[in-house]
Amino acid sequence: MKSAFEIPFVGLKLGTHEFEFDVNDSFFASLPYSLIEKGSVKVWLDLEKKETMMIANFECFGHVEQICSRCNESALVEIDSDLDVIYKFGHEEEETNDDNLLIVNYDAYELDVSQQVYEMISLALPIRPMHEDGECDEEMVKLIEKYQVKEEKKDEDDIDPRWSVLKGLN
Repeated sequence: MKSAFEIPFVGLKLGTHEFEFDVNDSFFASLPYSLIEKGSVKVWLDLEKKETMMIANFECFGHVEQICSRCNESALVEIDSDLDVIYKFGHEEEETNDDNLLIVNYDAYELDVSQQVYEMISLALPIRPMHEDGECDEEMVKLIEKYQVKEEKKDEDDIDPRWSVLKGLN
């Protein structure tokens, strides 16, 4: 079955070509080991075909569902990202040290950009996804506050005197 993310480039003329993709739950389900299960992201691709390479400029905007790191409930996380990739025609055994430079075999006739789309979306995910203030599960927030260890303010006399000496060195 042909994927919507496969671009037959053999018939494309030299120059820039525009493509648009809709990334949804089925896209994430089709990828093994996906960190994302649900989402709706619009992806735009400007693909510039040249004699020896193709330059791809990906942009995306939308949202994915992640687990809130504060209350452990599902949260919508906004995605807004871009990625530039160079597809160079060559032999697959050629090694590159650049993650944004991919070798396309001379015998190939299409590009599958699904991996680059997934990587762009994954790299746009926040390290700690969280709900906006006030949107977290209130019961969980109350439990966190109840069991959270609160640091007591130290009296000036308890502070190590060496710190005041260091502060005076400014």
